[in-house]
Amino acid sequence: MLYPLYEAGHLMLAPMRLAAEATRLACENPFNPLAYAPHSRTVAAGCEMFERATRVYAKPAFGLGVSERIVWERPFCRVIAFGEPSAALDAKPKLLIVAPMSGHYATLLRGTVEAFLDSHQVFITDWTDARQVPARAGRFGLDDYIDTCIDLFAALGPDLHVAAVCQPSVPVLAAIARMEAEDHPLVPRSAVLMGGPVDTRRSPTAVNVLAQEKGFAWFERHCIHTVPPGYPGAGRAVYPGFLQLAGFMGMNLERHRDAHHAMFDHLVRGDGDSAARHRAFYDEYLAVMDLTAEFYLETIERVFIGHDLPRGTLRHRGEPVDLGAIRRCHLMAVEGEKDDITGLGQTRAALDLAVNLPEAAKSYHMQPGAGHYGIFNGSRFRADIVPLMRDFMERSQLRPATPRPAPVVPAPEPHPILLRDGPTLQPPRALPKRPILLPEPVPVLAERHGPQETIPQRIAL
Repeated sequence: MLYPLYEAGHLMLAPMRLAAEATRLACENPFNPLAYAPHSRTVAAGCEMFERATRVYAKPAFGLGVSERIVWERPFCRVIAFGEPSAALDAKPKLLIVAPMSGHYATLLRGTVEAFLDSHQVFITDWTDARQVPARAGRFGLDDYIDTCIDLFAALGPDLHVAAVCQPSVPVLAAIARMEAEDHPLVPRSAVLMGGPVDTRRSPTAVNVLAQEKGFAWFERHCIHTVPPGYPGAGRAVYPGFLQLAGFMGMNLERHRDAHHAMFDHLVRGDGDSAARHRAFYDEYLAVMDLTAEFYLETIERVFIGHDLPRGTLRHRGEPVDLGAIRRCHLMAVEGEKDDITGLGQTRAALDLAVNLPEAAKSYHMQPGAGHYGIFNGSRFRADIVPLMRDFMERSQLRPATPRPAPVVPAPEPHPILLRDGPTLQPPRALPKRPILLPEPVPVLAERHGPQETIPQRIAL
Protein backbone atom coordinates (compact mmCIF):
# COMPACT_ATOMS: atom_id res chain seq x y z
CA MET A 1 0.00 0.00 0.00
CA LEU A 2 2.95 2.35 0.42
CA TYR A 3 3.39 3.09 -3.29
CA PRO A 4 -0.31 4.12 -3.84
CA LEU A 5 -0.16 6.27 -0.67
CA TYR A 6 2.96 8.01 -1.96
CA GLU A 7 1.27 8.69 -5.31
CA ALA A 8 -1.89 9.95 -3.57
CA GLY A 9 0.13 12.32 -1.38
CA HIS A 10 1.90 13.72 -4.41
CA LEU A 11 -1.41 14.36 -6.18
CA MET A 12 -2.92 15.99 -3.09
CA LEU A 13 -0.05 18.46 -2.93
CA ALA A 14 -0.33 19.40 -6.61
CA PRO A 15 -2.66 22.41 -6.04
CA MET A 16 -0.36 23.76 -3.33
CA ARG A 17 2.67 23.38 -5.59
CA LEU A 18 0.91 25.35 -8.31
CA ALA A 19 -0.07 28.06 -5.83
CA ALA A 20 3.49 28.26 -4.49
CA GLU A 21 4.91 28.54 -8.01
CA ALA A 22 2.43 31.27 -8.94
CA THR A 23 3.28 33.20 -5.76
CA ARG A 24 7.00 32.92 -6.45
CA LEU A 25 6.59 34.23 -9.99
CA ALA A 26 4.52 37.15 -8.72
CA CYS A 27 7.09 38.06 -6.08
CA GLU A 28 9.92 37.97 -8.67
CA ASN A 29 8.09 39.84 -11.42
CA PRO A 30 9.78 43.26 -11.87
CA PHE A 31 6.50 44.73 -13.13
CA ASN A 32 4.72 43.84 -9.88
CA PRO A 33 5.05 46.63 -7.27
CA LEU A 34 4.82 44.04 -4.49
CA ALA A 35 8.04 42.47 -5.76
CA TYR A 36 9.90 45.42 -4.21
CA ALA A 37 8.37 44.93 -0.76
CA PRO A 38 10.84 44.18 2.08
CA HIS A 39 9.90 40.53 2.45
CA SER A 40 9.15 39.62 -1.18
CA ARG A 41 12.41 37.70 -1.62
CA THR A 42 11.77 35.75 1.58
CA VAL A 43 8.29 34.79 0.38
CA ALA A 44 9.62 33.83 -3.06
CA ALA A 45 12.42 31.77 -1.49
CA GLY A 46 9.99 29.93 0.76
CA CYS A 47 7.69 29.14 -2.15
CA GLU A 48 10.54 27.78 -4.26
CA MET A 49 11.82 25.59 -1.42
CA PHE A 50 8.30 24.17 -0.87
CA GLU A 51 7.81 23.44 -4.57
CA ARG A 52 11.19 21.73 -4.87
CA ALA A 53 10.66 19.67 -1.70
CA THR A 54 7.35 18.23 -2.96
CA ARG A 55 8.21 17.80 -6.65
CA VAL A 56 8.81 14.49 -8.42
CA TYR A 57 12.02 15.07 -10.39
CA ALA A 58 12.16 13.97 -14.00
CA LYS A 59 15.09 12.16 -15.58
CA PRO A 60 17.79 14.80 -16.36
CA ALA A 61 19.54 15.21 -19.70
CA PHE A 62 23.28 14.77 -20.24
CA GLY A 63 23.56 18.19 -21.90
CA LEU A 64 27.21 17.80 -22.86
CA GLY A 65 26.97 19.73 -26.10
CA VAL A 66 27.63 16.68 -28.29
CA SER A 67 25.22 14.48 -30.18
CA GLU A 68 23.81 11.37 -28.52
CA ARG A 69 22.89 8.14 -30.33
CA ILE A 70 21.16 5.02 -29.06
CA VAL A 71 23.24 2.15 -30.44
CA TRP A 72 21.83 -0.81 -28.46
CA GLU A 73 18.46 -1.21 -26.79
CA ARG A 74 16.45 -3.74 -24.85
CA PRO A 75 13.56 -3.28 -22.39
CA PHE A 76 15.71 -2.75 -19.29
CA CYS A 77 18.74 -1.06 -20.80
CA ARG A 78 19.93 0.98 -23.73
CA VAL A 79 23.41 2.18 -24.66
CA ILE A 80 24.07 5.81 -25.57
CA ALA A 81 27.03 6.77 -27.76
CA PHE A 82 28.38 10.31 -27.77
CA GLY A 83 29.58 12.21 -30.85
CA GLU A 84 28.78 12.13 -34.54
CA PRO A 85 30.11 9.08 -36.41
CA SER A 86 33.32 9.95 -38.25
CA ALA A 87 36.69 8.51 -39.17
CA ALA A 88 38.31 10.53 -36.39
CA LEU A 89 35.88 9.14 -33.82
CA ASP A 90 36.32 5.56 -35.06
CA ALA A 91 40.10 5.91 -34.65
CA LYS A 92 39.74 6.50 -30.90
CA PRO A 93 39.69 3.56 -28.43
CA LYS A 94 36.24 2.45 -27.26
CA LEU A 95 35.19 2.97 -23.64
CA LEU A 96 31.96 1.58 -22.19
CA ILE A 97 30.96 3.19 -18.89
CA VAL A 98 28.66 0.83 -16.99
CA ALA A 99 26.51 3.08 -14.83
CA PRO A 100 25.14 1.79 -11.53
CA MET A 101 21.61 0.42 -11.51
CA SER A 102 21.11 1.62 -7.97
CA GLY A 103 18.52 4.36 -7.99
CA HIS A 104 20.03 7.30 -9.82
CA TYR A 105 20.01 7.71 -13.57
CA ALA A 106 23.10 7.39 -15.74
CA THR A 107 23.26 11.18 -16.01
CA LEU A 108 24.82 11.16 -12.53
CA LEU A 109 27.99 10.17 -14.42
CA ARG A 110 27.86 13.23 -16.68
CA GLY A 111 31.28 14.34 -15.46
CA THR A 112 32.73 10.85 -16.00
CA VAL A 113 31.55 10.84 -19.60
CA GLU A 114 32.78 14.38 -20.24
CA ALA A 115 36.28 13.55 -18.99
CA PHE A 116 36.83 10.98 -21.78
CA LEU A 117 35.05 12.60 -24.74
CA ASP A 118 38.26 14.00 -26.22
CA SER A 119 40.24 10.75 -25.97
CA HIS A 120 37.74 7.90 -26.46
CA GLN A 121 34.60 6.74 -28.19
CA VAL A 122 32.37 6.87 -25.12
CA PHE A 123 29.35 4.66 -24.54
CA ILE A 124 27.24 4.46 -21.38
CA THR A 125 24.54 2.12 -20.12
CA ASP A 126 21.25 3.95 -19.61
CA TRP A 127 19.15 1.70 -17.36
CA THR A 128 15.37 1.95 -17.62
CA ASP A 129 13.11 2.92 -14.73
CA ALA A 130 11.47 -0.41 -13.81
CA ARG A 131 8.02 1.17 -13.48
CA GLN A 132 8.24 2.11 -17.15
CA VAL A 133 8.87 -1.50 -18.29
CA PRO A 134 5.68 -3.50 -18.93
CA ALA A 135 5.30 -6.66 -16.87
CA ARG A 136 5.17 -8.74 -20.06
CA ALA A 137 8.89 -7.93 -20.59
CA GLY A 138 9.62 -10.41 -17.80
CA ARG A 139 12.00 -10.36 -14.88
CA PHE A 140 15.44 -8.77 -14.59
CA GLY A 141 17.72 -10.27 -11.98
CA LEU A 142 21.44 -10.43 -11.33
CA ASP A 143 21.93 -13.19 -13.92
CA ASP A 144 20.13 -11.01 -16.48
CA TYR A 145 22.44 -8.12 -15.60
CA ILE A 146 25.48 -10.35 -16.22
CA ASP A 147 23.92 -11.51 -19.51
CA THR A 148 23.49 -7.88 -20.52
CA CYS A 149 27.16 -7.14 -19.78
CA ILE A 150 28.32 -10.12 -21.85
CA ASP A 151 26.08 -9.11 -24.75
CA LEU A 152 27.33 -5.53 -24.59
CA PHE A 153 30.99 -6.52 -24.52
CA ALA A 154 30.43 -8.69 -27.58
CA ALA A 155 28.35 -6.06 -29.39
CA LEU A 156 30.82 -3.22 -28.85
CA GLY A 157 34.00 -5.25 -29.21
CA PRO A 158 36.68 -5.97 -30.13
CA ASP A 159 39.29 -3.95 -28.22
CA LEU A 160 36.74 -2.55 -25.77
CA HIS A 161 37.65 -0.88 -22.48
CA VAL A 162 35.13 -0.94 -19.61
CA ALA A 163 34.70 1.32 -16.58
CA ALA A 164 32.30 0.03 -13.91
CA VAL A 165 31.19 2.65 -11.40
CA CYS A 166 30.25 1.27 -7.97
CA GLN A 167 27.51 -1.41 -8.02
CA PRO A 168 28.16 -2.86 -11.51
CA SER A 169 31.70 -3.88 -10.53
CA VAL A 170 30.41 -7.30 -9.43
CA PRO A 171 28.32 -8.17 -12.53
CA VAL A 172 31.01 -6.73 -14.83
CA LEU A 173 33.67 -8.91 -13.16
CA ALA A 174 31.36 -11.91 -13.35
CA ALA A 175 30.72 -11.31 -17.05
CA ILE A 176 34.45 -11.02 -17.78
CA ALA A 177 35.19 -14.18 -15.79
CA ARG A 178 32.55 -16.16 -17.68
CA MET A 179 33.82 -14.88 -21.03
CA GLU A 180 37.37 -15.78 -20.07
CA ALA A 181 36.30 -19.25 -18.91
CA GLU A 182 34.68 -19.82 -22.31
CA ASP A 183 37.69 -18.33 -24.13
CA HIS A 184 35.42 -15.71 -25.71
CA PRO A 185 37.32 -13.78 -28.41
CA LEU A 186 35.69 -10.46 -27.50
CA VAL A 187 36.59 -10.25 -23.82
CA PRO A 188 37.34 -6.57 -22.98
CA ARG A 189 40.94 -5.40 -23.12
CA SER A 190 40.66 -3.70 -19.73
CA ALA A 191 38.21 -3.01 -16.92
CA VAL A 192 38.43 -0.18 -14.38
CA LEU A 193 36.46 -0.85 -11.19
CA MET A 194 35.60 2.34 -9.31
CA GLY A 195 34.37 2.03 -5.73
CA GLY A 196 32.79 -1.39 -6.32
CA PRO A 197 31.55 -3.74 -3.53
CA VAL A 198 33.58 -6.77 -4.63
CA ASP A 199 34.21 -7.97 -1.05
CA THR A 200 32.15 -6.06 1.51
CA ARG A 201 33.75 -7.97 4.38
CA ARG A 202 36.72 -5.61 4.08
CA SER A 203 36.36 -2.26 5.89
CA PRO A 204 32.55 -2.61 6.20
CA THR A 205 30.61 0.64 6.01
CA ALA A 206 27.19 1.52 7.45
CA VAL A 207 25.60 0.18 4.25
CA ASN A 208 27.34 -3.19 4.64
CA VAL A 209 26.55 -3.44 8.35
CA LEU A 210 22.86 -2.72 7.70
CA ALA A 211 22.64 -5.56 5.19
CA GLN A 212 24.22 -8.00 7.63
CA GLU A 213 22.11 -6.89 10.61
CA LYS A 214 18.73 -6.82 8.88
CA GLY A 215 19.04 -9.94 6.75
CA PHE A 216 17.37 -10.88 3.49
CA ALA A 217 13.83 -11.32 4.87
CA TRP A 218 13.76 -7.78 6.29
CA PHE A 219 14.58 -6.21 2.92
CA GLU A 220 12.04 -8.40 1.15
CA ARG A 221 9.34 -7.46 3.65
CA HIS A 222 10.00 -3.72 3.95
CA CYS A 223 11.54 -2.58 0.66
CA ILE A 224 9.53 -4.32 -2.07
CA HIS A 225 6.30 -2.78 -3.36
CA THR A 226 4.10 -3.07 -6.44
CA VAL A 227 3.91 -0.40 -9.14
CA PRO A 228 0.38 1.10 -9.02
CA PRO A 229 -1.91 1.57 -12.05
CA GLY A 230 -1.09 4.44 -14.34
CA TYR A 231 2.41 3.30 -15.28
CA PRO A 232 3.48 0.89 -18.05
CA GLY A 233 4.97 -1.38 -15.38
CA ALA A 234 1.81 -1.56 -13.28
CA GLY A 235 1.83 -4.75 -11.22
CA ARG A 236 5.62 -5.20 -11.31
CA ALA A 237 7.35 -5.76 -7.96
CA VAL A 238 10.01 -3.07 -7.45
CA TYR A 239 12.24 -1.35 -4.95
CA PRO A 240 10.77 2.16 -5.35
CA GLY A 241 12.97 5.13 -6.13
CA PHE A 242 11.44 7.26 -3.37
CA LEU A 243 12.49 4.68 -0.75
CA GLN A 244 16.01 4.65 -2.14
CA LEU A 245 16.12 8.44 -2.02
CA ALA A 246 15.03 8.40 1.62
CA GLY A 247 17.89 6.01 2.36
CA PHE A 248 20.42 8.13 0.45
CA MET A 249 19.46 11.30 2.29
CA GLY A 250 19.14 9.59 5.67
CA MET A 251 22.83 8.65 5.57
CA ASN A 252 23.85 12.33 5.49
CA LEU A 253 20.72 14.08 6.75
CA GLU A 254 22.52 16.98 8.45
CA ARG A 255 24.53 17.74 5.31
CA HIS A 256 21.38 17.90 3.18
CA ARG A 257 19.57 20.00 5.79
CA ASP A 258 22.42 22.50 5.91
CA ALA A 259 22.56 22.63 2.11
CA HIS A 260 18.86 23.53 1.90
CA HIS A 261 19.20 26.17 4.61
CA ALA A 262 22.08 27.65 2.64
CA MET A 263 19.96 27.55 -0.53
CA PHE A 264 17.22 29.54 1.23
CA ASP A 265 19.76 32.13 2.34
CA HIS A 266 21.19 32.40 -1.20
CA LEU A 267 17.70 33.07 -2.58
CA VAL A 268 16.92 35.71 0.06
CA ARG A 269 20.24 37.50 -0.56
CA GLY A 270 19.86 37.24 -4.32
CA ASP A 271 22.98 35.08 -4.77
CA GLY A 272 21.89 33.60 -8.08
CA ASP A 273 25.12 31.72 -8.87
CA SER A 274 25.13 29.77 -5.61
CA ALA A 275 21.41 29.03 -5.95
CA ALA A 276 21.96 27.78 -9.52
CA ARG A 277 24.67 25.35 -8.37
CA HIS A 278 22.35 24.02 -5.67
CA ARG A 279 19.54 23.54 -8.19
CA ALA A 280 21.83 21.73 -10.64
CA PHE A 281 23.08 19.29 -8.00
CA TYR A 282 19.72 18.49 -6.45
CA ASP A 283 17.89 18.27 -9.78
CA GLU A 284 20.24 15.35 -10.44
CA TYR A 285 20.41 13.92 -6.94
CA LEU A 286 16.66 13.88 -6.34
CA ALA A 287 15.82 12.21 -9.68
CA VAL A 288 15.53 8.49 -8.93
CA MET A 289 14.23 5.36 -10.62
CA ASP A 290 12.66 2.10 -9.46
CA LEU A 291 14.62 -1.18 -9.52
CA THR A 292 13.18 -4.61 -10.22
CA ALA A 293 12.59 -6.51 -6.99
CA GLU A 294 14.51 -9.58 -8.17
CA PHE A 295 17.65 -7.63 -9.04
CA TYR A 296 17.63 -5.70 -5.78
CA LEU A 297 17.02 -8.73 -3.56
CA GLU A 298 19.50 -10.97 -5.39
CA THR A 299 22.17 -8.27 -5.06
CA ILE A 300 21.46 -7.93 -1.34
CA GLU A 301 21.58 -11.69 -0.83
CA ARG A 302 24.51 -12.64 -3.08
CA VAL A 303 26.75 -9.56 -2.84
CA PHE A 304 26.17 -7.94 0.55
CA ILE A 305 25.07 -10.86 2.74
CA GLY A 306 26.44 -14.03 1.15
CA HIS A 307 29.67 -12.53 -0.31
CA ASP A 308 29.37 -15.12 -3.08
CA LEU A 309 32.00 -13.65 -5.42
CA PRO A 310 34.96 -13.47 -2.99
CA ARG A 311 33.96 -16.81 -1.42
CA GLY A 312 33.95 -18.48 -4.84
CA THR A 313 30.30 -19.56 -4.65
CA LEU A 314 28.78 -17.15 -7.16
CA ARG A 315 27.13 -18.87 -10.11
CA HIS A 316 25.74 -17.49 -13.35
CA ARG A 317 23.07 -19.59 -15.06
CA GLY A 318 24.34 -22.54 -13.06
CA GLU A 319 27.98 -22.06 -14.08
CA PRO A 320 30.66 -21.06 -11.53
CA VAL A 321 32.06 -17.55 -11.63
CA ASP A 322 35.78 -17.90 -10.97
CA LEU A 323 37.90 -14.76 -11.15
CA GLY A 324 40.89 -17.04 -11.49
CA ALA A 325 39.78 -17.54 -15.09
CA ILE A 326 40.72 -13.92 -15.92
CA ARG A 327 43.99 -14.02 -17.86
CA ARG A 328 43.64 -11.46 -20.67
CA CYS A 329 41.52 -8.54 -19.41
CA HIS A 330 43.66 -6.01 -17.53
CA LEU A 331 42.13 -4.87 -14.22
CA MET A 332 42.40 -1.56 -12.36
CA ALA A 333 40.81 -0.77 -8.97
CA VAL A 334 40.11 2.79 -7.85
CA GLU A 335 39.11 3.61 -4.27
CA GLY A 336 38.53 6.75 -2.23
CA GLU A 337 40.20 7.33 1.13
CA LYS A 338 36.99 8.68 2.69
CA ASP A 339 34.46 6.53 0.84
CA ASP A 340 31.55 5.89 3.23
CA ILE A 341 29.68 3.66 0.76
CA THR A 342 32.38 1.23 -0.38
CA GLY A 343 35.12 0.85 2.20
CA LEU A 344 38.85 0.69 1.48
CA GLY A 345 39.91 -2.70 0.18
CA GLN A 346 36.51 -3.79 -1.09
CA THR A 347 37.35 -2.95 -4.71
CA ARG A 348 41.00 -3.92 -4.47
CA ALA A 349 39.81 -7.43 -3.60
CA ALA A 350 39.20 -8.00 -7.33
CA LEU A 351 42.94 -7.80 -7.99
CA ASP A 352 43.65 -10.34 -5.25
CA LEU A 353 40.99 -12.75 -6.57
CA ALA A 354 42.27 -12.61 -10.17
CA VAL A 355 45.15 -14.92 -9.19
CA ASN A 356 46.09 -15.94 -12.74
CA LEU A 357 46.25 -12.41 -14.15
CA PRO A 358 49.88 -11.21 -14.37
CA GLU A 359 50.77 -8.49 -11.89
CA ALA A 360 51.81 -6.26 -14.78
CA ALA A 361 48.18 -6.34 -15.96
CA LYS A 362 46.89 -5.07 -12.59
CA SER A 363 46.77 -1.51 -11.28
CA TYR A 364 45.53 0.10 -8.07
CA HIS A 365 44.90 3.69 -7.01
CA MET A 366 43.64 5.08 -3.73
CA GLN A 367 42.61 8.73 -4.05
CA PRO A 368 43.51 10.69 -0.90
CA GLY A 369 40.71 12.80 0.55
CA ALA A 370 38.07 11.53 -1.88
CA GLY A 371 34.67 10.20 -0.89
CA HIS A 372 32.50 7.88 -2.96
CA TYR A 373 31.30 10.55 -5.38
CA GLY A 374 34.79 12.02 -5.73
CA ILE A 375 36.31 8.95 -7.39
CA PHE A 376 34.20 9.35 -10.53
CA ASN A 377 33.41 13.06 -10.60
CA GLY A 378 34.81 16.41 -9.55
CA SER A 379 38.20 18.11 -9.58
CA ARG A 380 40.19 15.28 -7.96
CA PHE A 381 38.77 12.83 -10.47
CA ARG A 382 39.67 15.01 -13.45
CA ALA A 383 43.14 15.98 -12.21
CA ASP A 384 44.36 12.71 -10.68
CA ILE A 385 42.26 9.70 -11.65
CA VAL A 386 41.49 10.35 -15.33
CA PRO A 387 45.19 10.50 -16.39
CA LEU A 388 45.84 7.24 -14.54
CA MET A 389 42.89 5.55 -16.22
CA ARG A 390 43.97 6.73 -19.66
CA ASP A 391 47.51 5.49 -19.09
CA PHE A 392 46.23 2.14 -17.82
CA MET A 393 43.95 1.63 -20.83
CA GLU A 394 46.75 2.61 -23.20
CA ARG A 395 49.07 0.02 -21.62
CA SER A 396 46.43 -2.67 -22.02
CA GLN A 397 46.51 -2.05 -25.78
CA LEU A 398 49.87 -3.84 -25.81
CA ARG A 399 48.00 -7.11 -25.36
CA PRO A 400 47.87 -9.07 -28.65
CA ALA A 401 44.73 -8.18 -30.58
CA THR A 402 41.86 -10.66 -30.32
CA PRO A 403 40.61 -12.03 -33.64
CA ARG A 404 37.16 -11.15 -34.85
CA PRO A 405 34.65 -14.03 -34.84
CA ALA A 406 33.27 -15.53 -38.04
CA PRO A 407 30.37 -13.69 -39.75
CA VAL A 408 27.21 -14.25 -37.75
CA VAL A 409 23.58 -13.19 -37.61
CA PRO A 410 21.46 -12.58 -34.51
CA ALA A 411 18.99 -15.23 -33.41
CA PRO A 412 15.33 -14.15 -33.15
CA GLU A 413 14.40 -12.80 -29.74
CA PRO A 414 11.31 -11.35 -28.01
CA HIS A 415 12.87 -7.87 -27.83
CA PRO A 416 15.10 -7.24 -30.86
CA ILE A 417 18.30 -5.26 -30.46
CA LEU A 418 18.21 -1.87 -32.11
CA LEU A 419 21.37 -0.47 -33.68
CA ARG A 420 21.35 3.08 -34.96
CA ASP A 421 24.57 4.35 -36.50
CA GLY A 422 26.57 2.50 -33.90
CA PRO A 423 29.35 -0.10 -33.90
CA THR A 424 28.75 -3.42 -35.59
CA LEU A 425 26.93 -5.90 -33.34
CA GLN A 426 28.63 -9.29 -33.08
CA PRO A 427 25.60 -11.60 -32.92
CA PRO A 428 25.63 -14.96 -31.23
CA ARG A 429 25.11 -17.52 -34.05
CA ALA A 430 26.96 -18.51 -37.23
CA LEU A 431 25.31 -17.69 -40.52
CA PRO A 432 23.83 -20.88 -42.05
CA LYS A 433 24.37 -21.64 -45.74
CA ARG A 434 20.66 -22.42 -46.25
CA PRO A 435 17.43 -22.09 -44.25
CA ILE A 436 17.10 -24.60 -41.45
CA LEU A 437 13.68 -25.89 -40.39
CA LEU A 438 13.31 -26.63 -36.71
CA PRO A 439 10.21 -28.76 -36.20
CA GLU A 440 11.31 -29.79 -32.72
CA PRO A 441 12.24 -27.73 -29.62
CA VAL A 442 15.79 -26.38 -29.75
CA PRO A 443 18.07 -26.85 -26.71
CA VAL A 444 19.13 -23.58 -25.09
CA LEU A 445 22.89 -22.99 -25.05
CA ALA A 446 24.20 -24.94 -22.06
CA GLU A 447 26.87 -22.41 -21.16
CA ARG A 448 24.30 -19.69 -20.64
CA HIS A 449 21.08 -21.34 -19.52
CA GLY A 450 21.81 -24.80 -18.11
CA PRO A 451 21.77 -28.18 -19.80
CA GLN A 452 18.10 -29.11 -19.38
CA GLU A 453 16.10 -26.15 -20.75
CA THR A 454 14.44 -26.24 -24.19
CA ILE A 455 12.24 -23.79 -26.03
CA PRO A 456 10.42 -24.22 -29.33
CA GLN A 457 11.61 -22.55 -32.50
CA ARG A 458 13.86 -19.81 -31.10
CA ILE A 459 16.86 -19.13 -28.93
CA ALA A 460 16.08 -17.48 -25.55
CA LEU A 461 18.37 -14.73 -24.33
